[in-house]
Amino acid sequence: MARDADEDAIRLAGESLAAGDPLGWFERLYAESASGEAIVPWDSRAPHPLLSEWAEAHADGKGRALVVGAGLGDDAEHLAGLGYDTVAFDVSESAVRLARERFPGSRVRYEVADLLRPPEEWRRAYDLVVEIMTVQALPEPLHAAATEAVAGFVGPGGTLLVIATGREEGGPVFAPPWPLTPSEIAAFATDGLERGTVEDLRDGGRHRWRATFHRSLTA
Repeated sequence: MARDADEDAIRLAGESLAAGDPLGWFERLYAESASGEAIVPWDSRAPHPLLSEWAEAHADGKGRALVVGAGLGDDAEHLAGLGYDTVAFDVSESAVRLARERFPGSRVRYEVADLLRPPEEWRRAYDLVVEIMTVQALPEPLHAAATEAVAGFVGPGGTLLVIATGREEGGPVFAPPWPLTPSEIAAFATDGLERGTVEDLRDGGRHRWRATFHRSLTA
């Protein structure tokens, strides 16, 4: 019988939340995946297709890019391949170690960091910030703080790209993850960011968001 790809994440998240540690399950998941004891459900060994599609049309490869919750590095490597000076971070030390092992000699700088307590020098420091399904991996009470932190990375003239699974306001949640509502997507327009495009993408029962936000050169 095929193994449920989400089973390990749900189990570990539940244990972590019960222990009062909403972020601890990421490290356990990646550590156990390295030994074959768990599956990382979002590890496709390829950049996210909604990122690749967007980048083909809109990314100029110039400047500094930051990948939030970079996991095993595929999205970061894609941006670096386009020419961006790329930093990628994850709260999991095992994820960062595995990414470095997967891409020896990579131009990407992989760092261990907590989205809720990011390095101060990252504030308004990046021309492109990519957030793919990281905020939604956190319990709902943490969404506002995580969203504000993500927005704060975007530098003058910069762009934030958000990709997330979606749900309607008040819609059911079978967590994790905690898919983002329309108001939660709109909330990325904070700290001086202005809303760009918001794509509400639906395919059968699948609901996803792809949204951009921009900071003016003077904000």
